[in-house]
Amino acid sequence: MTMTRPALDPELRELVADMPLMSRLSPDVLAQLRQSPSTPVESLLAHRQVHRREVTVRAKDGAPIPLSVLSPALTDRATAAPCVYWIHGGGMIMGDRFSQLDIPLEWLDRLGAVVVSVDYRLAPEVTGTTLVDDCYQGLLWIAEHSAELGVDPARVVVAGASAGGGLAAGVTLLARDLGTPAIAAQLLICPMLDHRSTSVSSRQYSGVPGIWTREMNEFAWRCVLGDLSDTEVSEYISPALAEDLSGLPTTYVDTGSAEVFRDEDTDYATRIWAAGGQAELHVWAGGFHGFDALYPQARMSGTARQTRADWLARVLSPAPSA
Repeated sequence: MTMTRPALDPELRELVADMPLMSRLSPDVLAQLRQSPSTPVESLLAHRQVHRREVTVRAKDGAPIPLSVLSPALTDRATAAPCVYWIHGGGMIMGDRFSQLDIPLEWLDRLGAVVVSVDYRLAPEVTGTTLVDDCYQGLLWIAEHSAELGVDPARVVVAGASAGGGLAAGVTLLARDLGTPAIAAQLLICPMLDHRSTSVSSRQYSGVPGIWTREMNEFAWRCVLGDLSDTEVSEYISPALAEDLSGLPTTYVDTGSAEVFRDEDTDYATRIWAAGGQAELHVWAGGFHGFDALYPQARMSGTARQTRADWLARVLSPAPSA
C-alpha cells in the first residue's frame, strides 16, 4: 500500500521539479557522485574578509585528518571569539570539509565566529566509530589550541547537517562521556541519527525518487556499519541508540516535515527534554531533506537559516558581567 506523504512547500516543490532525483544508491553511482566537485572554497571566501589556515591532525590510527580554520580577519577583537566546529553532510559516504560550508560562514559573518571544518574519513573505506573518532580528534585540537585560535573554550559549538548532524550528535555524546572537551551547544540540521530505518517518515519516503530516500539511507548505513551486527552498533555512530541523553549541552534540532529523518529527529529532541535537557526543535512544514542547503534563495530556507542564526546568537552571547 502506498503511504501518503506531507505535501511539499509550494515554492520548494517548484524549485525541485527541475532537479534529477534518485531513489537508490549503488557502489557505481556513489563513485560517480564522488567525482562531482564541491563548491570551490575560494568562491565562498571571495567577498569575505577571512583568514584561512589549513592544518592536519592525526587520527587514533595515525591517519591524517585535514581541518580548515576560517577566522574573521579582525585585528581589534576585545574578547575571544566563539567557535563553530562544522561537520559536513553526505551520508557519511561522500562530501568534504567544504560541503555546505556556506551555512557556517553565515555565522562567521554575523557572529564573528571562528569556523573549523573537518575532513573525516568516509565509509565504506572506514567503518563504525572511526568516523566519529576522526571528528572527535578535530574537536580536541580546537580545545588544545583555543588560545592560539583566539577562541573562547567556553563557547564552542558542534554543528553539522544531515550525516554531519548525526556525527555532531555522536561527538557530543562522546565528549560528555569522556568528560572533555567542553561543548557549549550542539546544532543538528536534519541529522542522520538512526541506522534502523523503522520510523513512519522512513517508510513514507521509500520507493519514490527524492533528495534522500529510505533506500539511499539504508545503503549509506550498510557502508558505515560494514559487518557489524545490530547489537554491535555504537550509540556514537547511531545516536538514536543512546539510552541516556542527560547531561548534553543545549541543543538545536531542525528537520522538514517531508523528509526521511523527520521522526528520528523529533524523537531525539523529545528524549532530551525527557532527560531534563534543553532543546529547541523546528519542523519546517513542507521541507524536504536539506532544502535550505540546496535552495537557500527560497523563502522558507531564508527563515530556517535566520532562525538558526538567531538561536546561535543567543547561545553564544558572552555571559553578562557580575
